[in-house]
Amino acid sequence: MRLSKMHLKTLREAPTEAEIPSHILLLRAGMIRKLASGIYGFMPLGWRSLRKIEEIIRQEMDNTGAQEILMSAVQPAELWEESGRWYAYGPELWRIKDRGGRDFCLGPTHEEIFTDIVRSDISSYRQLPTTLYQIQHKYRDEARPRFGLMRSREFIMKDAYSFDKDREGLDASYDAMYDAYSKIFTRCGLTFRPVEADTGAIGGKGSHEFTALSEVGESEIAYCEKCDMAATVEQAECVDDAPTADSVEMLPLEEVHTPGTKTIEEVADFLGLDKSQTIKALLLEKYDEEGNVSDYVAAFVRGDRDLNMTKLVNALDIPEHAIAFADEEKMSKVTGSVGGFTGPTGLHDCIMVVDSELVGQKNLCGGACKEDYHLKNINFDRDYKADIVTDIKVLKEGDRCPVCGGPIKHTRGIEVGQIFKLGTKYSESMGALYKDDNQEDHPIVMGCYGIGVTRTLAAVVEQHHDDKGIIWPVSVAPYHVIITLVKPDDPIQVALAEEIYSQLQKKGVDVLLDDRDERPGVKFNDADLLGIPLRITVGKLAADGIVEFKLRSQEDKTEISKEEAIESAVTMVREA
Repeated sequence: MRLSKMHLKTLREAPTEAEIPSHILLLRAGMIRKLASGIYGFMPLGWRSLRKIEEIIRQEMDNTGAQEILMSAVQPAELWEESGRWYAYGPELWRIKDRGGRDFCLGPTHEEIFTDIVRSDISSYRQLPTTLYQIQHKYRDEARPRFGLMRSREFIMKDAYSFDKDREGLDASYDAMYDAYSKIFTRCGLTFRPVEADTGAIGGKGSHEFTALSEVGESEIAYCEKCDMAATVEQAECVDDAPTADSVEMLPLEEVHTPGTKTIEEVADFLGLDKSQTIKALLLEKYDEEGNVSDYVAAFVRGDRDLNMTKLVNALDIPEHAIAFADEEKMSKVTGSVGGFTGPTGLHDCIMVVDSELVGQKNLCGGACKEDYHLKNINFDRDYKADIVTDIKVLKEGDRCPVCGGPIKHTRGIEVGQIFKLGTKYSESMGALYKDDNQEDHPIVMGCYGIGVTRTLAAVVEQHHDDKGIIWPVSVAPYHVIITLVKPDDPIQVALAEEIYSQLQKKGVDVLLDDRDERPGVKFNDADLLGIPLRITVGKLAADGIVEFKLRSQEDKTEISKEEAIESAVTMVREA
């Protein structure tokens, strides 16, 4: 491709709304174009890279035996109602109506559609296992789209669905996808880590998130260097501290005046306690399908701990959108809670969820459900009980690893893919059954597997850039080589540039020829911004058949013959 003929507009400055490197550089390089908040189009160079990522995905998916199809992004509400997700998915589900008033949604995922296909087409165990996939636009009505392609309202995703006759078959399908994902992200040039993850609105039991390591990522990962434990913070299990020794007596409750001490820090300082000797209360309200408050929830963790909202949602068995922090005044009238002074004693008419660590701790301090007062020597079972006792705390950096006991560390990453063991969640609710050799019906056992294609593109840029621009890995670069013609009016330089351009094209190298009538500095800056892996500069030594050879990832430049340049470029592409 000749750059003089390409539709390309680069920007010197980043748009004001762009905050992270991938967003800034993809806009500056003219690879994406913003259409509305969270909605982007792809320009020629960005589209080429995206297609290369898609092709890597296709190759590895096809290698597993999966078959590609394409379904509509517009999905009828009836299928989502069958699965129970029309309400459960929440406000991110982009709901629409046709002119006849029939409900549809723009698909954020396709479990219902693929389950519907299989229940219609598969009736016998002889037709299993099978895996279907597609690469298609998806839609989620994000409340706060940001960071460009990282959290957008329209995106391209690869979603696959496996169908097996039993759990052993699902395990095999899951492992095959796990391996395929590892190959895909390796080929895309990403440094990534598979971690255990919550299943969220997709459902099922058992999931791994493939996370590209990056400080700008929204996924927070807890991991241990002493063993293989790695999980998203939402999913990571915690180890409770040892219970108080049996020899320690339960002391009598004591009400103390603690004026103005509404926070854990304030009450601990006022009473001379360590925060681990206190109880933290979090007050929430639960909603029904119409959005009305159906219950109040009081969650309790130790004062030095943080509430893990995902664990709480799972404990309550409700969708994430069906809970929020309570209006304290309204909750007080119903339950007896007092904002800033709520403890586990004295509450009524609410769901009490107590972190498992509190059960074995003796003589703790918590709110007295009375303005400006706390209670000392609170003990579980004697002074309060719970509707639910489970782990609802965050695994923090420095905590003990739940597997080996080593110190936990935290890092951040970008979720680029996730795989799920759905089991029979959808096949049972939607009647996707197969007959065994005795003609008895069984629900098909399912898995689902997603890759954010556009998010992967952004993740590559996050991991591969410098202060000059993008540094594409060869495998996903829009072009492998850019030939910079210093003087387009010099016939000798033109002839050499054209010869190299022609030879590389014949050898299957994707090559750009910068033949624009621009100053050399502009061309070099654009080559760096666009991130093409190899730059061959045809300049003053063209008469001798000598060019400048420079890898985008390195500062060094070398002067070599045209033959060496062509051979090295071809070798680089073939090895990649």
